[in-house]
Amino acid sequence: METWETVDGSEENKNVIRVGTRKSQLARIQTDSVVEMMSKRFPSTHFEIVAMSTTGDKILDTALSKIGEKSLFTKELENALERNEVDLVVHSLKDLPTALPTGFTIGAVCKRENPHDAVVFHPKNHGKSLSSLPEKSIIGTSSLRRAAQLKKKYPHLEFRDIRGNLNTRMKKLDEKEDFSAIVLAAAGLRRMGWENRIGQILTSDECLYAVGQGALAVEVRAKDQDILNMVSALQDPETVLRCIAERAFMKRLEGGCSVPVAVNTFVKDSQLYLTGAVYSLDGSDCLKETMQSCIVFPQQDLEGPNDDLQHVGITALGVSHQALKSSESLGIGLADLLLSKGAKEILTVARQLNDAR
Repeated sequence: METWETVDGSEENKNVIRVGTRKSQLARIQTDSVVEMMSKRFPSTHFEIVAMSTTGDKILDTALSKIGEKSLFTKELENALERNEVDLVVHSLKDLPTALPTGFTIGAVCKRENPHDAVVFHPKNHGKSLSSLPEKSIIGTSSLRRAAQLKKKYPHLEFRDIRGNLNTRMKKLDEKEDFSAIVLAAAGLRRMGWENRIGQILTSDECLYAVGQGALAVEVRAKDQDILNMVSALQDPETVLRCIAERAFMKRLEGGCSVPVAVNTFVKDSQLYLTGAVYSLDGSDCLKETMQSCIVFPQQDLEGPNDDLQHVGITALGVSHQALKSSESLGIGLADLLLSKGAKEILTVARQLNDAR
């Protein structure tokens, strides 16, 4: 607690909450949006942003799937959280592993942006779509998930790794002739204000998205009840239930960025629908199924402050306990269905091939 001097010279207490973020422009924009929401709800609190570089920001010459480290973009931020240098950290949910280190939890998942993938074309291909690009056009993506699905759908195209933050990738696309187009998350492009560069949004028929894509997560110390209560004001119940199902599916499959795992979720008439799929690296092998589960119950027993139950790393205060359990079970159930049909074999081969690349 810091003491602040008011205009008339008297002292008043003013909470200072330190918010950790990565240094990239997108990370800063995302963090600013969370701080803005928090400031509106807690006007007497002062939020201070602490930006830092992470391992993932520094290793730019290797595909993410090759590095194999699950906490590439989160470890340094969690270290700061552990040392009490920051009180909460804002992440893209898809960067967070399905099991968090002991002592941490996701205290809020904010309302989701469009979770789909988008194609940004080189200026010379303006107005084209993936299907109308010339034979052997090179598409940039570091995501095995995107490449596997799009190779199958568009066999006339070639896919190549592209690394760096959004600014770097756009520069590589526009200033060189190496790529005809690149595939990125629509949410990031929108948050950066680059919506006009989106040439094509990939539908669920073309490309299922990544677990948690488009959602922002606020990570806190699991035992810091005051901060947990505070950030829970940002919780979007539908987003949190969708993302718990997606993360439970991924966790059960032992998926990560080194294997192609993809999802699609939506809520309709009290039911949560989850589509999940696993692919071989070239997309030729694919297992894909859809299941649904009820997430609205007559008696809403809300998660209370004393429930330190986490669901795949998420503490969702104020959200129905039954709904949270139902969403998590849906993800596990769908993964078990795919595993019974041979998903483990597909993913093992994908992992081995990726390691050998």
